[in-house]
Amino acid sequence: MNTNETEDVDDFWKLRLYVAGQTSKSLVAFANLKKVCEEHLKGKYSIEVIDLLTNPQLAQGDQIVAVPTLVRMLPPPLRKIVGDLSKTERVLVGLQLCPQQAKEAI
Repeated sequence: MNTNETEDVDDFWKLRLYVAGQTSKSLVAFANLKKVCEEHLKGKYSIEVIDLLTNPQLAQGDQIVAVPTLVRMLPPPLRKIVGDLSKTERVLVGLQLCPQQAKEAI
């Protein structure tokens, strides 16, 4: 699932969300991720959802051991966040989208 792709590769965020079926936790994680992206990355991100129930072999490539897991593919470095992404501040820190002061408070 891709949203809002742009051609500016240097300022483009490619995110991959690993889930296991359409559970309530998976749906909450996607909704939380979408909200963060719309607020902080509007127009310059894509979200790819990987369902490990239908494609379990894809978990090996990114070494996924829990779901839901968000992987920031671009920009480098690769970063992972495990959970339903309900703690917005932690998501922002994990994606390196918040200022240093917020990182220290968390």
